[in-house]
Amino acid sequence: MLKWLTGKQPIPVWVIKQIDDSLLHLCGQGSVEPRAKRSSVVECLHAGRYEGAVTMACGGLVLNARLFAALVPLESLQLDEQGHAHWNGRSWYVAQVPQRCWTFEGRLVSQRQVLGNQEQLISVEDVSDIRRQLQGASAPGRVNYDPRGVNEHPLIARRDVDDAAVRNDTSRGTDKWRGHDD
Repeated sequence: MLKWLTGKQPIPVWVIKQIDDSLLHLCGQGSVEPRAKRSSVVECLHAGRYEGAVTMACGGLVLNARLFAALVPLESLQLDEQGHAHWNGRSWYVAQVPQRCWTFEGRLVSQRQVLGNQEQLISVEDVSDIRRQLQGASAPGRVNYDPRGVNEHPLIARRDVDDAAVRNDTSRGTDKWRGHDD
């Protein structure tokens, strides 16, 4: 009840991970706890300048606001039956961001998935840069195998002379260490 009297109730928000040309990557709902006056926090949310903690509605995970592109008060963004969002005077397609991507700091891309009889967009991590780097680094074609031990350090790799000496020591039947205490 004291939070209601002091005006510091949590502010419910839509959490947007990334904004593309006509697509919002939407994490879902969350809330922010105002430390200053509620009106100034709402003003910061509308201006995109909010800094602080965001409590996610699903699971109560607390994340830093810098991980997200926008935190929008609930009344400022509406979702329709077709799964489109209406925000800032525009209509947007919406891609659902799974929890594993909430803390991902790279670019997201959307993929179409069919759930039941309905098609929806799901956000996934964009790994095309990593794939491109790997393809450029690996030379296709032939693999050369060197003879055993050629490229190894001489103190680590056994030499043929050392192998013969070890074989002679074990064949004599001496009481040298053999890996047991008897």
